[in-house]
Amino acid sequence: MKKTLLLLLATLAMSVYAQEQRLTGTVLDAETREPLIGVSVLEKGTTNGTVTDLDGNFVLPVKSKEAALSLTYVGYKTFEVKAKKNALGVLEMQSESVSLSDVTVTGQIAVQRKTPIAVSSVTALEIEERIGNGEFVEVLKNTPGVHANSNGGSWGDSEIYMRGFDNTNIAMLINGVPMNGMEDGKVYWSNWQGLAEVASVVQTQRGLGASKLSAPSVGGTINIVTKNIDAKQGGSLSYAMGNDGYNKVSFSVSTGLMKNGWAITVLGSRTWGNGYVQGTDFTGYNYFANISKRINDNHQLSLTAFGAPQRHYQRSGSGGALTLSEWMKVKQYMKDGMHFSRYNPTYGYDDYGNRNSANYNVYHKPQISLNHVWQIDHKSSLSTTLYTSIGRGYGRTAEPGLNTEYKYSDLTYGANYGTLSTTFRREDGSFDYGAIYDLNNPDNPIYDESSAEYGGKPYYGSQLVICQNTNSHNWYGLVSTYQNKFAELIDFTAGIDVRYYKGIHTAVVSDMLGGTYYIDATRSSVKAENNKAALDPNWATQKLGIGDVCYRNYDGYVVQEGAFVQGEYNQGNWSAFLNASVNVNHYWKIDHYYYDAEHGRSKTLNFVGGTVKAGANYAINQHNNVFVNLGYISRAPKFDKGAFMSASTSNAINTEAQNEQIASAEIGYGFHNEYVNIAVNGYFTEWMDKTMAKQNTLSDPAQTRYNLNMTGVNARHMGLEFELKARPTRWLEISAMLSIGDWKWDSDSVKGYIYSEQGQALTKDGELTTPGAPDHAWAMVNMKGIEVGGSAQTTANLGITFKPFKGFRIGAEYTLYDRNYAYYSFSGNDLQIGKAMNLQRPWKIPTGGSMDLRASYHFKMGKLDAVLSGSVNNVLNQYYIEKAWNPTALTQTITEVNKDNVYFYFSQGRTWNVRLKLNF
Repeated sequence: MKKTLLLLLATLAMSVYAQEQRLTGTVLDAETREPLIGVSVLEKGTTNGTVTDLDGNFVLPVKSKEAALSLTYVGYKTFEVKAKKNALGVLEMQSESVSLSDVTVTGQIAVQRKTPIAVSSVTALEIEERIGNGEFVEVLKNTPGVHANSNGGSWGDSEIYMRGFDNTNIAMLINGVPMNGMEDGKVYWSNWQGLAEVASVVQTQRGLGASKLSAPSVGGTINIVTKNIDAKQGGSLSYAMGNDGYNKVSFSVSTGLMKNGWAITVLGSRTWGNGYVQGTDFTGYNYFANISKRINDNHQLSLTAFGAPQRHYQRSGSGGALTLSEWMKVKQYMKDGMHFSRYNPTYGYDDYGNRNSANYNVYHKPQISLNHVWQIDHKSSLSTTLYTSIGRGYGRTAEPGLNTEYKYSDLTYGANYGTLSTTFRREDGSFDYGAIYDLNNPDNPIYDESSAEYGGKPYYGSQLVICQNTNSHNWYGLVSTYQNKFAELIDFTAGIDVRYYKGIHTAVVSDMLGGTYYIDATRSSVKAENNKAALDPNWATQKLGIGDVCYRNYDGYVVQEGAFVQGEYNQGNWSAFLNASVNVNHYWKIDHYYYDAEHGRSKTLNFVGGTVKAGANYAINQHNNVFVNLGYISRAPKFDKGAFMSASTSNAINTEAQNEQIASAEIGYGFHNEYVNIAVNGYFTEWMDKTMAKQNTLSDPAQTRYNLNMTGVNARHMGLEFELKARPTRWLEISAMLSIGDWKWDSDSVKGYIYSEQGQALTKDGELTTPGAPDHAWAMVNMKGIEVGGSAQTTANLGITFKPFKGFRIGAEYTLYDRNYAYYSFSGNDLQIGKAMNLQRPWKIPTGGSMDLRASYHFKMGKLDAVLSGSVNNVLNQYYIEKAWNPTALTQTITEVNKDNVYFYFSQGRTWNVRLKLNF
């Protein structure tokens, strides 16, 4: 009996053991032998799965002795293996050809060593390791050609440059959907702070990029693919803390791919803190939800929604920057050991201790997309994404009242061209909002008509108010891409890209700062011929209250229809592509302030643009490859200060608006083996006919407002880039980057003719004339050879990561910035009619840089997988000048730019964070 019982127990134990095999393996790139992070490992025929860790390793319990695994990863061919033994060893995945199966979402992804462009990728786990409490763009700072800076230091206000081009000239794609603003091309990173948590992979594609869409970029593309169907069921909880009251809590839950073909992933977080800069506290939320249904082997639906509602106080762009002498003055105001570079000129309170500021931003820009993938047959597929974004939010600005000596900059900025404003300044250096309350109070003695001391100044309401600038939008779009393979050698891709956008731009009085009413001085500039309300003499001096519209109210419309086609050739060691696209852009606006209903709709402006791109890659052998690409882009001018001279205040169109032309060429070389990856490339980009629209007032008796479009503005961007990743041993990783650019304006005699707001040619005396006639007024600027400002033209990075024992990583990296020139611009006020002005050479910012440290440890906490991580940025606490502005662009007011008259921001000092994440 005992023997029978023991036999039964042994049989049961072997049965349980057989049901719970633990398959292990390491996934590498087949060519480079580099570990692949975040590969989806799924037991075929089940919903059982996992993902690889930072070293490419995975562990997956399975029940069947005949288990087969399917490995999938963005940019790589699906890899399948039968589990003949528990230890599967090294599994090598082959990279895909130029494009992938889901050609709308991942078709914009470049494949390293095959797609003939310069590209760098960052995976989700690498983002998690690097981000800390920094901005999303900071994870890209060790990429060649990329320069990210904090742009004043407020949370969410960072900016990024690529090869010297700002973010209006860098395409941002999320799941194949364009995200740049339809009117100005801008990307506000405060609206995308949650991307660090939802991204599966982020690519920076410098130059032409791999995007097939019809609306091109100039400097490059930031391509982000978010999480979709998670192979692994489970979730996570995390808490992070850092300097200056930084806190973040987050969670994620995923069902994995269920037996019925459904998969649901939900993620959320809350972030809050005091901000690094004085008085820039913030609160942000993030949510992400994906519901996917794998209908059958040929059809899949995926609904994704994500957003990051936020509110934060700001230090206002160039309006908060100071000259060196002014920075030295504000030292006296900083207490408790706070460095003077954290001073905020607009931080302050009223007489009752209530916080106020004209620099405050609230916004929520959710993005919702429905994606359908149809695998028509083994050669062809159709991927379609329908998307919408309903953005709602506002910023603040100050507006002056009627008959006041004060300007909006007295309240909005707190500093004027680097000089600290003392008009409303308390002894402790804070901004005195209470003084404005006193100024606006009708009981102030200065408005006492019987007072001999003050002279009885008339009361015209608030002299300064805060207005809420609403910039909402309704955006709808469709991207559909068809792909087919011919003769196993050619991949053919074609698609459409259609967008409809309405921008809603309204300003309303939100705080009268102690006044009883407000008179909007801009009403006096409204012409009766455009708005009949101006016929009433009392309308211009109407008393306004909270919620009343002031200074602007218009809707901007952009409609774009585009189509694209691409052929890709792959045979042996060769891969090549030829891409062409065309887009038709329609612009119009409806103004509700400067025009009445009868006159409010502008003309519809139409621009046709397009691209032609080609490239080829040749694999010399297993370890070496070379590539070349070239392209030509014709791009429509931007909506505001491009097609329209000043969309906020007028329907006046730019009569000389024309497409911008971009020509680009690039050549590159790559070396890769099991231990090292090296990429070297050189590029040349010529940007021609850049739009440069200006406005000003003539000195004639009528003070005639005029528009001017500077034509023939060209810039040349060229440079060399080097990138290295080495793994000499399993416990050591080395990375290095060097980027040397030469970015200059490339045109002289940039000339613009003067036109009235109605589009009529004007003389210098404001009289009508014939366009191009000898008396047609003009202004000119010489700018050839002047360096492009705002971004470091030389950047370098060196990083080392140690893995001394299983689960533990510690690393350090140093990033250097050199040949960073001050940013500069000029307005119509800087120009002189009938004269040529020389653009002032920008100030060269001293070399700067910082060292960052990071560490992480993966361990078991009971049955949970835990990760404890932390980082210290700028560990040496070095304060270098991060961004500077020339005092003026032209020579009429200053003869030399130097360290004493530029105004600037310092970099952030030492910051830190620590995070605990529990995975279940």
